[in-house]
Amino acid sequence: MTTDRIIVINPNSTEEVTQGIDRALDPLRMAGGPELECVTLPEGPPGIETQADAESVVAPLCNFVKARDNDAAAFVIACYSDPGLHAAREITARPVLGIAECAMLTALTKGERFGLISILESGVQRHLRYVRQLGLAQRFAGEVPVGLGVTELSDKDNVLGRMIKTGERLRDECGADVLIFGCAGMADYREQVAESVGLPVVEPSQAAVTMAIGAVRC
Repeated sequence: MTTDRIIVINPNSTEEVTQGIDRALDPLRMAGGPELECVTLPEGPPGIETQADAESVVAPLCNFVKARDNDAAAFVIACYSDPGLHAAREITARPVLGIAECAMLTALTKGERFGLISILESGVQRHLRYVRQLGLAQRFAGEVPVGLGVTELSDKDNVLGRMIKTGERLRDECGADVLIFGCAGMADYREQVAESVGLPVVEPSQAAVTMAIGAVRC
């Protein structure tokens, strides 16, 4: 029998990102609920910022899923590129959820058109491909990067202001009525951005783990 544990995998090697994800999941930890274990993939790059970065973690991520297959009730891939999502689903019977897919599906329940706050311009085309693959282009308002890499997201004085301005652009110029954070490293900023911009904000790791809990329970 599998343990009642959901393993949340950060595919980059930046431990601070994993810690931020872990803090974001605190509201989902409850008595009688599944254990939420956040882990860092040491083989990953410091940040997944290109298609090559995303593809480089597929093999080690799948190896990790194989190694923990009997130790988990579900897996969550905590990177907005959802690297290795379909490959991991082929090698385990456990639910495997990607935070980007789950975030977009959650956003559809909170607004008519979602906007994405991402990190770098280099990721925009990759994200747009994924939106089209999921058939959600008509509900997609747009994407605006903050111009910072994954490892720069811990500088709160610099990051929060950029994220708020980006959210305001998505609201005022793109017509977004719900926002999504396009990187797991942004997890600490959800409440402040939502309050400042006046729109609901979907933190993707929270969205995916919420769905994973439902999958495990049902």
